[in-house]
Amino acid sequence: MLKIFTKLNIKLKFQGAKMIEKLKKFFLSVILRRKYYRTGQCNACGQCCSKIYVKHYKHVVTDEKEFERLQYLHRFYTYLKVVDKDDIGLVFECINLDPETKKCRIHKKRPGICRRYPQEELFSMGGALSENCGYRMEPIVPFAQVLDKLKRK
Repeated sequence: MLKIFTKLNIKLKFQGAKMIEKLKKFFLSVILRRKYYRTGQCNACGQCCSKIYVKHYKHVVTDEKEFERLQYLHRFYTYLKVVDKDDIGLVFECINLDPETKKCRIHKKRPGICRRYPQEELFSMGGALSENCGYRMEPIVPFAQVLDKLKRK
């Protein structure tokens, strides 16, 4: 009798986990209209804290005067310094990145934008994760499932 209850309990837990996963996918894809979710963890490579582009409203910041104005609007911008400019815009680096350890000096008090990295918007701007990055952006709805849905139409 105990074996039957154990098997039933395992089956219910598995079905519960599947239901939670389905609800999560529904919430992310339908409610929040996301295409990806973040998996993995930080490897402390420091790549995300250097070679940064700043998107303000619908454009990437290209002018140093505009950037100086932004520094008055939000504390996060005060942590950045201009290191280069290319055809996309100004290129920044975080001043809190320790060049030797590649770790954040203010990790416990870091801004929300750093806590949420990487976000889907990174890809909409044409960005990508570095090869060393421990994070991955996984599609919420697998490509095969999207393809099957299109084939049925």
